[in-house]
Amino acid sequence: MRVVVPARDEEALLARCLTSVNRAAATLVSARPGDDVSVTVVLDSCIDASAAVAAGLPGVDTVVVDHGSVGAARAAGVAHATRADRSPDRVWVANTDADCEVPEEWLLSHLEHADRGHEVVVGLVEPSDADLEPRLLAAWRSRHERRDGHGHVHGANLGFTLRAYRAAGGFPPVPAHEDVVLVERLRRSGVRWFCSGAASVLTSGRRNGRTPEGFAAYLRDLGHDVGPEPAPALDVAAIEPSA
Repeated sequence: MRVVVPARDEEALLARCLTSVNRAAATLVSARPGDDVSVTVVLDSCIDASAAVAAGLPGVDTVVVDHGSVGAARAAGVAHATRADRSPDRVWVANTDADCEVPEEWLLSHLEHADRGHEVVVGLVEPSDADLEPRLLAAWRSRHERRDGHGHVHGANLGFTLRAYRAAGGFPPVPAHEDVVLVERLRRSGVRWFCSGAASVLTSGRRNGRTPEGFAAYLRDLGHDVGPEPAPALDVAAIEPSA
């Protein structure tokens, strides 16, 4: 199992992400002692303390790039993480983002699908309710299926065999929607794939993200559609009349 996490100036959120990934790795190894897990963080054009954060966590490898492109960063991460692997059909690559928190069963869920013969798992994300006002969170949930067979693609919860990934040409070096492009390539290649509603990944609900046209931009546009939270109605009866 190889886990790839691109990061661009994510010092505030990276430790939470990597701690959750290490927890998921421990859960996997406990259930399947023969499996090993490596975690690779791609430090893309970082000028903050992301490198120090990654270095302070156990079992985390890093690769430094200067692409300024999430597609190129993900591709560099997969290449680095799998550079010594000689059996691509037996290597599973799980992808998430530095502003995310994965559940404990995340990696185990991916490999359970692999055991059923799937070479691609397209998972779900859920924005943090601590970052979104109730109306915006409700709007998000109304527009997103939360079940097996959903129609969404998120690079923050995406897994595949190395064989399928290489055959599809890998992540394209684009600044956004690299996940959508790759999944479409994988589907056209004829591999078995599954859209899973299990093990949803918690992601940041920030409106100013690192990727143009990415998830933060989507939430920002959704906020414009929904509009601001209405001001609370005044309880006129409770207001004391002035003297």
